[in-house]
Order: sequence, then structure tokens, then C-alpha cells
Amino acid sequence: MSSDGAKGELQLPPSKVATGKGDAGTTGLLFGGDRISKDDVRTEAYGTVDEATAALGMARAELIGLGGAGIAALDETILSIQRDLFVVGAELATNPDAWSRLEDGRTKVSPKMLARINALLATTEAAIVFPKDFVIPGSSKASSAIELARTIIRRAERWCVTLGREGLLPGDHLLAYLNRLADLLWLLARQAETLEASATRSVSQTPVRE
Repeated sequence: MSSDGAKGELQLPPSKVATGKGDAGTTGLLFGGDRISKDDVRTEAYGTVDEATAALGMARAELIGLGGAGIAALDETILSIQRDLFVVGAELATNPDAWSRLEDGRTKVSPKMLARINALLATTEAAIVFPKDFVIPGSSKASSAIELARTIIRRAERWCVTLGREGLLPGDHLLAYLNRLADLLWLLARQAETLEASATRSVSQTPVRE
């Protein structure tokens, strides 16, 4: 094959997703500005938040097909957290010279978002029965995915502690949000275990019609 042919194969086709700008290991941030390395602490932080969002998506997928108001409410709660995590990611993916353009609740963690987590912590804790022993994830699929998301959020939190120490956190509420969210996810995992077990029994105990 000629060198021109080889170059043609390597040339990126027209795409709305792939631009090739990151081929050299850099990435752009929200609102533009200087590109940063893909192993920058900021990239690690918002990339980890993205992982948690995906893990929560796995949890929601495991709830599909299970009936009951409790299942629907849990799904909606997880979905609301996924949407919040897009806000977290936006805040982390903004260069300091564009921090003034961040909007509370849209591209920056707001007091209302933190208050919502506080309310969910209270209502969820009141609704579950606390286990007597240490919890080993794996008793149900959705709860295990939520536990995975919890551990990923803790990793994101650790990256954000580093960012805060370097003066690279735009707002005052992001760290508290991640800390409390991880606690909430532990509670939601316990709730999911109960709901999944109940849903499974209701299906298995339904008589088969011939």
C-alpha cells in the first residue's frame, strides 16, 4: 500500500463525535480556554464523576421490569442524581478564567442541590432497616451497581480534595455534595436490596396460568 493510501486510512472521517483533537492526549474544557492534558487532576475528577453516572445507569437498567411504587421512586431518585452529576462535571471541567460564567444548579453545584441531598438522606434513612453486620455488595444487581457508584464517588471526592488544595474548585458546595452523596448511595443500595427482594418474591409467587 502506498504512503498516500495509508494516510487516507488514518484520516478521520466526518463525524459529529470524533474530532481527532484529543489524539495527542489533550482535551478541551467547558467555555473553551487552554486545553489540558487528559491525565490532569481536573480530567481525572470529572472523568471519575462520569464513571459514577454510568454505574448509576447500570443500577437503573437492573430495575427495568420490576413493578411497584417503590421501584419507580428509586429509579426517579437515581435519575435525579445522574442529572446532578452532570452539573458536578460541568463545574469541574471549567477553566478558572471562565468560573464567572458558571450558573448555580446548571453548571455549578448550588445550595439547593445540597439541600436536596440532605432531604433524601433523611427520608431514605428513615425508610430502611439498618443491617446488623458489615455489608458485602452482591446480594442484588441494582444495589451492587449503586455500591459501585458509591465507591467511584469517593474516588472523585479524593480527586476534588486535591483540586481544592490547589485552588482549582470554583464553588463552595461541591465537596460537601460528593461526601453526602456517597452516604446517600449507601442508603439507596440498602433500599434497593429490599425492593429487589420483594419484587422477586412477588413474581416467583405468582401462579402460572396454563
